[in-house]
Amino acid sequence: MRGEALFPAGGGASLDGVTNDLAAVPLRTRTPDTPPRRAGIASLSALALGAFAVGTTEVVIAGLLPEVATDFGIPLPTAGLLVSGYAAGMVVGAPLLTVLGARLPRKHLLLWLVGLFTTAGLLSALAPGYGVLLVGRVLSALAGGAYVGTAAVVAAGLVAPERKASAIATVFMGLSLANVLGVPGGTALGQALGWRAAFWGVSAVGAVLLAAIAALVPAIPRERDAGFRRERAVFRRGRVWLALAATAFGWAPYLTVLTYITPLLTEVTGFDERTVPLVLVLIGVGMVVGTPLAGRLADRALSPTLHAALAGITVVSLVLIPAVQSKPAAIAGFLLFGLVGAAVIPPSQTRVLEAARGADTLASAANVSAFNIGNAGGPLLAGAALSAGGGYTSSLWIAAALGAIGLALALATTALHRRPH
Repeated sequence: MRGEALFPAGGGASLDGVTNDLAAVPLRTRTPDTPPRRAGIASLSALALGAFAVGTTEVVIAGLLPEVATDFGIPLPTAGLLVSGYAAGMVVGAPLLTVLGARLPRKHLLLWLVGLFTTAGLLSALAPGYGVLLVGRVLSALAGGAYVGTAAVVAAGLVAPERKASAIATVFMGLSLANVLGVPGGTALGQALGWRAAFWGVSAVGAVLLAAIAALVPAIPRERDAGFRRERAVFRRGRVWLALAATAFGWAPYLTVLTYITPLLTEVTGFDERTVPLVLVLIGVGMVVGTPLAGRLADRALSPTLHAALAGITVVSLVLIPAVQSKPAAIAGFLLFGLVGAAVIPPSQTRVLEAARGADTLASAANVSAFNIGNAGGPLLAGAALSAGGGYTSSLWIAAALGAIGLALALATTALHRRPH
């Protein structure tokens, strides 16, 4: 065990004082039941692959809704429920399945969740009708939400304490890469071979993921006193709820802007519609840069990194209001928006785990729900503003307001966390 001597002090025979000298030297050893403190890149990459699959599955259907609507003979708004249903499934599923699997070793829980996720993908690919496809989407969301929360906790537990935020950032890098590679690739595949091909592709990734986790992620036993009652008790802490609220408000600006980015770029900036996917890829590139950068900074100074990220997404949202009037300024602004948006994720997740110490798995799952509440709430407010007659830049004003609220909540969480418990 860490800090334990090789021989008990004063015990055993001495060979010219060697035994007693060795007894005074602390060595780091590990029992079979103790998780390694430093994970190899293979273990973290396997966990990130799962986040990539979840992120791709969540968004890829958006670009294929017209094909789905035509295939099943349903209105486009009805097909749109396949997107909102997934978000709702993640909000509910992340804590629900985490609670149901609370007594399982975390690696076993990951394997069960990946198995359910892959099965749900196959169900979606084979769906004979819209109802079955919707069920497949919701099941994917239930498993996906719980997977991301659990994977973040597992990653944090595989490394030394001072590297937790970086490990969490590695997992969430999978979500960033999904925006750059998975969603465009899956959309192109679905448009070329039919929308079902996208789900066949995700299912194939799920099968690879199952094998990767089984082979590369070390076994991490549950703590002996872990359980739903113990984890639920942690949620009596006010700072936990403040941290979750900061996540929801702080992340909401991202999808608030992205939901209405097409009319913003075409009607305000003057871009051709064919340019929109390129701007989205550029935002994804910003996310790929911002995620690991924020993880490394959060390992050094968690609170300043979180506050800076939330201030950044607030300020950049405001800067975009005049920037979208110019094509070069809009391109630079959205690249920066992707960077600061991704920078919110690692410190937010780490802050929640810190605030809810003792309930890591359930708190991490609850934070995934908080991210998705932001995903749903922000665009809803922006849509209401548009319906009320606001211009397309109203989504940027709302994003800035939500980011400012998230920053205020994060500052309150930090102040409360510094008080004696």
